[in-house]
Amino acid sequence: MEIAINNKRYTVEAGSDETLLNVLRNHLGMTGSKYGCGEGACGACKVLIDGVAAPSCITTIGSLAGKNITTIEGIAEEVLHPVQKSFLETDVFQCAYCASGMVIAAVSLLKKNEKPSEREIIQGMQGNICRCGTYPRIVRAIQLAANQKNGHGQTN
Repeated sequence: MEIAINNKRYTVEAGSDETLLNVLRNHLGMTGSKYGCGEGACGACKVLIDGVAAPSCITTIGSLAGKNITTIEGIAEEVLHPVQKSFLETDVFQCAYCASGMVIAAVSLLKKNEKPSEREIIQGMQGNICRCGTYPRIVRAIQLAANQKNGHGQTN
């Protein structure tokens, strides 16, 4: 099966019902997306599918024909993405297990809404669980990213 990930095409030996998370981690060695709940509820495994955050643990590769997938490994190019930078500047992470999923969800949110209110950020980040409870810092980091750069990496 052929799949487009981070602007590259890969051929993987996997059944169409195999999860994207399994393909990423076990077939392609892309371990940035984490296995959390296995039910699409915690957000640790999120990736962008055609620019929209989606749980890779319940997404089958058979459903991805013609879709572009971006993992945490593909978010930054030569420099950190503005969201990654703001999460570091705001000291969001403690254990960082949720980090990749949080960043992916924030990037997706800012692509849809370049200047979200606090309430819109909270709503937009639903489905992403932080075991350490750093939610206020996550909101501040997204606000910082929105103020510095929009979700597309363009200066406002």
